[in-house]
Amino acid sequence: MQSVLDVVQLVLNLYTYIIIASAILSWLIAFDVVNTRNRFIYAIVNFLYQVTEPLLRPIRNMLPNLGGIDISPVILLLLVFFLQSFIERYLRPFVP
Repeated sequence: MQSVLDVVQLVLNLYTYIIIASAILSWLIAFDVVNTRNRFIYAIVNFLYQVTEPLLRPIRNMLPNLGGIDISPVILLLLVFFLQSFIERYLRPFVP
């Protein structure tokens, strides 16, 4: 059971980096630093969108309209950090 919790923690850590990369890449696209017509960049953007959007969309639907500010990645990161903390504090002590 300990190894299952380790794998879950690893996946959550990787997902944290994916969320951050997605947010940074969206800023770079918005400020026209990165061109999405490049096939390699488009493949990266498409992958990040497909991985993060299923969890970001429900959060965006629940948030009020804040204009051009999207805080859904921050809320998703807070949820991931909460889940990691929950695993460390409550699940790991009971695993032999």
